[in-house]
Amino acid sequence: MASPAEWVAGARLRTLPAAATPVIVGSGAAAQVDGFAFWPALLALGVALALQVGVNYANDYSDGIRGTDVERVGPMRLTATGAARASEVRAAAFGAFGLAAVLGLLLCTVSGHWWLLAVGALAILAAWYYTGGRNPYGYRGLGEVGVFVFFGLVATLGTTYTQADVVTWPSLVGAVAVGLLACALLMVNNLRDIPTDVVAGKRTLAVRLGDWRARRVFVLMIWVPLLLAVVCSFASAWTLLTLVLLLPAVLLTLPVIAGARGPLLVPVLAGTGLFELAYGILLGVGLAL
Repeated sequence: MASPAEWVAGARLRTLPAAATPVIVGSGAAAQVDGFAFWPALLALGVALALQVGVNYANDYSDGIRGTDVERVGPMRLTATGAARASEVRAAAFGAFGLAAVLGLLLCTVSGHWWLLAVGALAILAAWYYTGGRNPYGYRGLGEVGVFVFFGLVATLGTTYTQADVVTWPSLVGAVAVGLLACALLMVNNLRDIPTDVVAGKRTLAVRLGDWRARRVFVLMIWVPLLLAVVCSFASAWTLLTLVLLLPAVLLTLPVIAGARGPLLVPVLAGTGLFELAYGILLGVGLAL
């Protein structure tokens, strides 16, 4: 029976910045047009965090029963290691998705935008079929597409819309930036796992691109958002605060370009999550000021 600490490890808390960042940026964009609302923002954050935990447990379950997590660097896998029964991990995933659905229902009630229920349902389906089902799209190199759409565009623009009832151009630019950083988090994770994914037949985007090109794409995913923050400065000069992340961006990309592999990429993965969160805070605050 898995211990509480093992369940927490299985939730992969290092990925949670990918859920919080779009809500922060979307709320900042709403504040820019005097539309910030606390309760919708809090509910949007709850939905995003629950979805992220849900997709992490769903990936643990689906990869575990397929045997693609047997040899893997990084956080422990509950299913693959046998620390928890597959049915328990699946139940944890469905529980998190259920919580996201309840919070999403409350968000629709508070905001009055009931059509967003359909968007929420699509987000849950995308979270499950990333590695679940007979033909998971994450195994075909489309994982970054799903992450960009749902943890970038949908989460950021949805947050702004449920508060301000509009979608502004800074929120759209911010959504693209956040989506790229969420993809960077996935890319460095999959870059680390290329050797084992090739053996397991998991054709992630990193596998399809190959090691050399995947590293260059990761660099672009880190640096383009900084350029997009400069674009947002035409709406609010305070978004230039994000440029304090120039040095962290260098520190993240240097080991990747230098060819760091396996365990050496684990700190880059953790650093990318913190970079995304810091970017979201600075951009969100910059838009709000």
